[in-house]
Amino acid sequence: MMAFDSFAAFLHMGGHAPYVWSAWGITAALLLGSVLLARQERRHLLRELERRERRDARHVGRNDEQ
Repeated sequence: MMAFDSFAAFLHMGGHAPYVWSAWGITAALLLGSVLLARQERRHLLRELERRERRDARHVGRNDEQ
């Protein structure tokens, strides 16, 4: 049993299509943005950790010479 008679009726959503599809679109955009932001922050964090590791390695080398 289907709630809609046709695909066009499904897209129309009983006259509520602007609300329903904009809500879906906004939700999808926010979820995608969240994933992209998390990936960007992860890359930034990894670069920062690598930079700190290189800096610390240089400081350890200097302390060994003294």
